[in-house]
Amino acid sequence: MMGREVGYVVPADPPGGLKKKGAGSRSWILMDSSGEEIILDVDKYAIMHRVQIHARDLRILDPLLSYPSTILGREKAIVLNLEHIKAIITAEEVLLRDPSDNNVTPVIEELRRRLKPVSANREDLGDGKDFVVQHDVEAGEEDDSPFEFQALEVALEAICSFLSARTIELETAVYPALDMLTSKISSRNLDRVRKLKSQMTRLTARVQKVRDELEQLLDDDDDMADLYLSRKLASASPVSGSGAASWFLASPTIGSKISRASRASIATVRGDENDVEELEMLLEAYFMQIDGTLNKLTTLREYIDNTEDYINIQLDNHRNQLIQLELFLSSGTVCLSIYSLVAGIFGMNIPYTWNDNHGYMFKWVVIFSGAICAILFVLIVSYARCKGLVGS
Repeated sequence: MMGREVGYVVPADPPGGLKKKGAGSRSWILMDSSGEEIILDVDKYAIMHRVQIHARDLRILDPLLSYPSTILGREKAIVLNLEHIKAIITAEEVLLRDPSDNNVTPVIEELRRRLKPVSANREDLGDGKDFVVQHDVEAGEEDDSPFEFQALEVALEAICSFLSARTIELETAVYPALDMLTSKISSRNLDRVRKLKSQMTRLTARVQKVRDELEQLLDDDDDMADLYLSRKLASASPVSGSGAASWFLASPTIGSKISRASRASIATVRGDENDVEELEMLLEAYFMQIDGTLNKLTTLREYIDNTEDYINIQLDNHRNQLIQLELFLSSGTVCLSIYSLVAGIFGMNIPYTWNDNHGYMFKWVVIFSGAICAILFVLIVSYARCKGLVGS
């Protein structure tokens, strides 16, 4: 028997025996702090009632609506929308949307690994190793990191790793394509680079959105304070009834959570309710990672721009060579036209009296005209080179 139980909660069939799939019906996986997980197939109203958020916050997680990457802190939940990772985090549980998505599966596996359910350890170790189980529980109690920060760290690590992997894949494709383009300019290579540049532009926009969201959180201490759900829970726990307190302490996992919440409550009484150093350090670590990914994309864009400049220089050089060839042909055409004009005048069959007994003169005129045309062609080319119109 496995320690982690996976259940399916499906809404009841409507009257008439026909099950209607509402537009707001979504598949979620719920994982609590003890590592237990349940598959939920409920509509948005059930989710709103469970985590106590507004419809506008849940609408951010709708994949049909193109909302940018967002991390929102609410009274009892954190609404997380980071690309394909769409989650709702509370002080006791995390809900992930579309658990069957291949991009979401690594997040679920990492949560399973970090949460380490106590029930699974107890069944695997047996009754003869209760001391080890107790030691594991005590180790979990010594971890002062709140559950919401553990879930948030898993999501941030997953999205940073995902975007970094996409950047590395793009780099391995772009650099060979650019080198091939510089060696041979062809329509096929140009089209390949164009497609890769479009992919890079879209990826840069996605990375920039995540970075901007983390930067906005780091710049506002109040927004970071809103993410301390356990602290809020600890502040509200003293006013709860004794019956509720007894029910919470009956479970070792919930008791551990209340123990950590009590320490947070003491910090609140001491005036540290605005202390966000722990979350700030967490966000700064992943901000540096996503900023490094953005720097890689920026370097890649600069390399593409430099390659484009190099290609433009090559095209300008070829264009200048064509202009030079056109100038040579035009100059030669002008000189040949002059030569043909002289030859045509003296070659006409018109009886001139001065042409009698002076046939040798025609030969010298033709030779002299050819020499003049050659000199004129050389002068035109030399003038063009002096003015920089053609290369040397």
